[in-house]
Amino acid sequence: MIKRIQLLDTQLANQIAAGEVVERPASVVKELLENAIDSGATQIDITIEEGGIRLLQVRDNGSGIYPDDLPLALARHATSKIRGLDDLDAVASLGFRGEALASIASVSRLSLTSSHTQAGMGWCVQSEGRDMNATVTPASHPQGTTVTVRDIFFNTPARRKFLKSAATEFGHIEEVVKRLSLVNFEVGFQLQHNGSKRWHFKPAFNDADKLRRVSTLCGQSFLEAAIPIDVEVTGLQLYGWLGSPSMARGQADMQYFYVNGRVVRDKVVSHAIRTAYRDVLAPNRHPAFVLFLELDPSSVDVNVHPTKHEVRFREQRWVHEFLARSIHKGLAELKTEQSISLPQTEVTPQSYPLSQQNPLVLPSNQGASSYSSNFSRPNYQQGITQEALAEYLSPLRETLPTPTMPTVATPDIPPLGYALAQLHGIYVLAQNTQGLIVVDMHAAHERLMYERLKGAWQVGRLASQPLLLAQTVAVSRGEAELAEQAKTWFAQLGFDIDRLGEEAVAVRAIPALLHKADLSALVRDVLADFKVHGQSQRIEEAINDLFSSMACHGAVRANRALSLPEMNALLREMESTEFSSQCNHGRPTWKQFSLADLDKLFWRGR
Repeated sequence: MIKRIQLLDTQLANQIAAGEVVERPASVVKELLENAIDSGATQIDITIEEGGIRLLQVRDNGSGIYPDDLPLALARHATSKIRGLDDLDAVASLGFRGEALASIASVSRLSLTSSHTQAGMGWCVQSEGRDMNATVTPASHPQGTTVTVRDIFFNTPARRKFLKSAATEFGHIEEVVKRLSLVNFEVGFQLQHNGSKRWHFKPAFNDADKLRRVSTLCGQSFLEAAIPIDVEVTGLQLYGWLGSPSMARGQADMQYFYVNGRVVRDKVVSHAIRTAYRDVLAPNRHPAFVLFLELDPSSVDVNVHPTKHEVRFREQRWVHEFLARSIHKGLAELKTEQSISLPQTEVTPQSYPLSQQNPLVLPSNQGASSYSSNFSRPNYQQGITQEALAEYLSPLRETLPTPTMPTVATPDIPPLGYALAQLHGIYVLAQNTQGLIVVDMHAAHERLMYERLKGAWQVGRLASQPLLLAQTVAVSRGEAELAEQAKTWFAQLGFDIDRLGEEAVAVRAIPALLHKADLSALVRDVLADFKVHGQSQRIEEAINDLFSSMACHGAVRANRALSLPEMNALLREMESTEFSSQCNHGRPTWKQFSLADLDKLFWRGR
């Protein structure tokens, strides 16, 4: 039997749309808060009862709504944010789809009261019946808008039963308020649940108030260890706070990224941030950050998903490169002297060099590595021979005189101070202005050697090694076309690739450092990355893994006795090396114990 096509009634159509927009009470709060922010509000009050399941109310002091426009406010595809296609191509507001209020009204009991004047007289609109006809009545209300939502999903029991407990639902609401409070500093927020005030933020117009809000929402420990960043290039600006690698978290629960003031979860952004942090994070750890990206609204498409959490960049590859480089540079600037917060002294790598006579630079074959990498990356390097290790370490050794040991009484004491002794052949103890420094000598030396290897590679870039016989790699038709288009880009990575047929490519040369790689897997992974992100870090990751293993094997081992000049040489090079506060696997390399910490430990001054 052929079923006839018929037009759905308004309420059913809105309920279907609500399935995309209204997932839970927190989704309602998000849409209402974005509308309030778009209206120019400077104060927003949120009242919640029973996790938003019973009552949700958002009140603002924004511009309000004209009485004649109130019936349209609850209609689908009615909005004041855009007028035509040109506006859609450069959306500057948080909302623009004109679906939220209609969708919310279709699955709850909603009333909207608003006034566009300061006379105290407003109007209230509600929708009723299957056709959702709007009813407007006069009401007393100051300038601004109040939206009250009661009994969410009361008419869609199947959706209501998927809601969690009131405490869980309120937790999601708190997260929404938190995310929007972190970016809209000029707006005051007040959140109340079951008659109890949970959050109260006044508008923050100066740096001190902004930092106070960030500290309250993200924790004082985050702000104390955070790295401020502010980078601007043509058309792009990135600013905010990068969490120190030392405070990486087990869950990705403190990651806040905003594009033109909009909270987003974007694959390109996530990949760029992971790329920037990859050398300083331990396995299965996640960085914390609060970052704001500003760019021309016409260069980013926010009309990707009804929830507006996803965006699409027109210059995806350029944005990825800008984010990865800016964040990596920001992390690199967190040097030892900045971590200790001491006045910077003039310290150069040549002051206390690691020489050829210095046992620190000689590879040791005693025992296995104290640390091992657990990164779940493809094993592109199949074993590292001692010959290869010697080959790549030998150019880095220099014949330099053994440094002399300065006295502790020197007026300008370096950030990591001067070595005092070695503890159990594992730790270096040093004294600086603030107190005691404890250094894990293997972890620290491993990072130094790793950075030296990377530096030498960057100077020479990637040497290419021709294959005796070209290797054929089976790929999809799309990947073969991509390899043909990106032939020049592959050549910069040390590859010589030609397309053989519709679904095959021939590899004639590869990067010399990866001569033992699983070539087929490597080529497919690089093509997959290039297709999704517009570029691939796979080659660099594979080489960095190789360098990491080489540095681990070459670093000084436990129970190796060091002289004071050798220990001081290690400290001086740490002060001048990027990322020296963490080893290659994310472990801390040193820790400061202030005199106050030691006095507290021994109850001095009580």
